[in-house]
Amino acid sequence: MSVYRRFRNRLRIGPVEVGTYYDGRGREMHTAACTAPRCGFSADYHDRSAAELAARTHRCSA
Repeated sequence: MSVYRRFRNRLRIGPVEVGTYYDGRGREMHTAACTAPRCGFSADYHDRSAAELAARTHRCSA
């Protein structure tokens, strides 16, 4: 069963979206996910700045 995450404070940097959510333990987490077709990049971070840096430096392989 997949996890349902409710994202807030979303930001789009190129094809990558950065969003903030609370994980199952109540901690604030940040994710960066590429929306380009067949890319598949997605990563979770504890810091918002790390997620934004990943979004700015991401290069799609698709």
